[in-house]
Amino acid sequence: MDPIARKAFASLGVAFVAASLGTSLVSCATDSGSEGGPPFVFRPIPYSDGGIPGNRDGNCTVPADAMPDSVTAADRVVGDGTRASCTPAAFRSALAHGGKIRFDCGPDTMTIVMDAPAKVFNDSLPDIVIDGGGKIALSGAGRTRILYMNTCDPVQHWTTSHCQDQDHPRLTVRNLTFVDGNSESESEFDGGGAIWVRGGRFKIAHCRFFRNVCAKLGPDVGGGAVRVFSQYRNLPVHVVNSTFGEQGEGNVGANGGALSSIGVNWSIWNSLFVGNEAVGNGGNPQDKGTPGGGSGGAIYNDGNTLTLSICGSRFEKNKVNAYGAAIFFVSNNHDGLVRMTDSRVSGNIGGSWHNLPGIAMHPDTRLDTANIVLEHDP
Repeated sequence: MDPIARKAFASLGVAFVAASLGTSLVSCATDSGSEGGPPFVFRPIPYSDGGIPGNRDGNCTVPADAMPDSVTAADRVVGDGTRASCTPAAFRSALAHGGKIRFDCGPDTMTIVMDAPAKVFNDSLPDIVIDGGGKIALSGAGRTRILYMNTCDPVQHWTTSHCQDQDHPRLTVRNLTFVDGNSESESEFDGGGAIWVRGGRFKIAHCRFFRNVCAKLGPDVGGGAVRVFSQYRNLPVHVVNSTFGEQGEGNVGANGGALSSIGVNWSIWNSLFVGNEAVGNGGNPQDKGTPGGGSGGAIYNDGNTLTLSICGSRFEKNKVNAYGAAIFFVSNNHDGLVRMTDSRVSGNIGGSWHNLPGIAMHPDTRLDTANIVLEHDP
């Protein structure tokens, strides 16, 4: 393992050991394909950042409710200390139980290649924390979504009469890499190439997302990496010290190359968005004769009274075909708020309707900004 993989650092009061997530994570060059499809070529996971997720220049203080829980005392452990024991089935079994989950796959970094999504059961333990310890990557092998939670999916067990607004499960992913997730074959629950969430609460901390893909056309589908709906009492999704893409390794979807949501608030801290793409065409509602989409190179945020709060984060080299090279934010009732502090939006590519450089929104959108750099796109 590269020596940098052993570099320990303390960030925001959380001890974290960063692991190089490079070629050592890949155990083979190709697989043979399935059902007559072409073979999937395993590409090395980027580690030009040394495996340390997030914006290294971000120094925003993260509030206590956004901090990830500890998994010192795990409810479930995936693996028995060997690589062979860390199978997709073992991970799915642990997630079905819920609670705090960690991995014991030996001393080295490892990629677990999923053959189907791991799914949260709504009647499992209500607080679910999946902690990769900086050593685990979860791959969709270019064929499957990686992680799914939906409080309104009867197959995952209904637990309340108000599934769209219930306080559990409360899911946190931390110290993980999500790579090559693909939800293009999904129909009813589309979008979210790596992760799809509805209901309860959701939090991302110290994670990395590369090359995840969702449906590439459509006016209101997206989230190459993550798609979220219906958070409990409209509380925000927290994203802490996480990385979404790098140049040539970004996440791709019709809208919101990295993140996509409808009716969801977000609080994003010390994170990095690079090289993500919204590849749809025609916007939303779509232009006549087009399939729609292509907005929000990094983030697609749509709904009514919304807040998008960003602190200590960078948006670079994200790309769109329609609107908002970095961020697309539409509050349909014109009562939304974009709050941006100590952040930079620069060098994002394509699109129009930029009321701020790289950011598409209604001209009357409320803004609360401090110490930000917004540079015109090339």
